[in-house]
Amino acid sequence: MPQLYLPRMELRHLRYFVAVAEAENVTRAALKLHVSQPGLSRQIRDLEEEIGFQLFERSAKSVRLTAAGKVFLAEARAVLQHAEEAVKKARAVTGGTTGEINVGFAPSLTVQILPAALRGLQDQFPNVRVQLHDLSTEEMLAQLGENKLQVALTVRPPARQLRGLHVKELARYAMRVAVAPQHPLAKAKSVSLDQVAAEPLIAYSRKDYPEYHEMLAKVFESVGRRPRIAGEHDGATSLIAAVESGRGYALVPECLTCMVGPRLKLIPLRNGPPPIPVVAIWSQQDETEVLKRFVAAASPEPGRS
Repeated sequence: MPQLYLPRMELRHLRYFVAVAEAENVTRAALKLHVSQPGLSRQIRDLEEEIGFQLFERSAKSVRLTAAGKVFLAEARAVLQHAEEAVKKARAVTGGTTGEINVGFAPSLTVQILPAALRGLQDQFPNVRVQLHDLSTEEMLAQLGENKLQVALTVRPPARQLRGLHVKELARYAMRVAVAPQHPLAKAKSVSLDQVAAEPLIAYSRKDYPEYHEMLAKVFESVGRRPRIAGEHDGATSLIAAVESGRGYALVPECLTCMVGPRLKLIPLRNGPPPIPVVAIWSQQDETEVLKRFVAAASPEPGRS
């Protein structure tokens, strides 16, 4: 019986090939892969020599797949996907007690939740490394779908964006009016929206926090007003600085208290919007023991609000 010949390629050859095929340019693919352009070109040539046919048609500025290359691309992607799934399944069997977990988080909403989750995970799985990613809700959902994140801690998105995902509520935070210590309302025990509606509002950016602006629209509509937005910021740090400087007030979750210290006064808002739900979101396929422990540690203890 004739012996079947199997090419001696490695997964890295397939990853390199897929990157070049998608970029249609060796230089761009090399930058994405963090390898040298000559080295990447050599790996692709070695692959072509090993399998015995040409994958690309080359020009001075780009590369294009041959007919055989197009067929090979679909199969290479499938092999890489199967390899990734094999690793996930094996890791789940072993309990995932080593390795890495990538966590997306919204800083201002998780300032109380995240430290407890990290402590809980460290206590039980000291060999697991946690990579934190400060992202918008939209970015977190996208990266969950791409398997770049294992879990996201953020405001609850609309139900249509949560198909195929697990969701667990971690906390609810009432809205507060944040003002500088010298503001006329700084000593008030509570304020109404009418009292501040005419003043400049410091907000999170619409691009990064669309759900925040949806909340603003509903809140101000309830009093027949429109917010007078004086500035937008992409994070809590710059927003806090802007309010502290006296440029205006902000509507923020009550958990921000432990971030601002004496820099701002956070005043309860009378007849404000419903408390903001903060949730953990993860893919149903990524539910390892490490992930379960992390979410459990992020959840409120009995009696804790």
